[in-house]
Amino acid sequence: MKNNTNWSIDTAHSEIAFKVKHMMISTVTGHFEDFQATAKTNGDDFNNAILEFSAKTASINTKNKDRDTHLKSDDFFNSEKFPEMTFVSKSFNGDTLVGDLTIRDVTKEITLDAELNGIAVDPYGQTKAGFDMTGNINRKDFNLTWSAVTEAGSIVVSDKVKLVLDVQFIKQS
Repeated sequence: MKNNTNWSIDTAHSEIAFKVKHMMISTVTGHFEDFQATAKTNGDDFNNAILEFSAKTASINTKNKDRDTHLKSDDFFNSEKFPEMTFVSKSFNGDTLVGDLTIRDVTKEITLDAELNGIAVDPYGQTKAGFDMTGNINRKDFNLTWSAVTEAGSIVVSDKVKLVLDVQFIKQS
């Protein structure tokens, strides 16, 4: 099958977010503000699409400056040494997206549940495709190993991280 249609992410209508339990009682949500993604498809059919994604780790935003600074440090992303995280798909069947996620210097295969919300033409004549994608990773698999325990024995940051991607692609002419 020949991939012959190129799509680029519509960053104004997309969000790359993560959720992680804090002290096992509440959930902290963060997102990356600087990211890019492309898709190559056979026409408008996203089955077997090739997707590539990258985000600047220093663009992390959890609405808490001190926490963001900590996340950019070597305890987590080490944004200075590893400025980008990347994802390259291996397979996509419309429901499941499988690919290699690289954070820091570790690459692991991950699986995301994917739902195509639809393909539509906007008022400006641009064809757009919208997806919701979710999945879970263990942050320690990617050397994001910082850990602490409260006086009561609660883990401060869960190892499990939920990925939540709401993305819209624009068909390139």
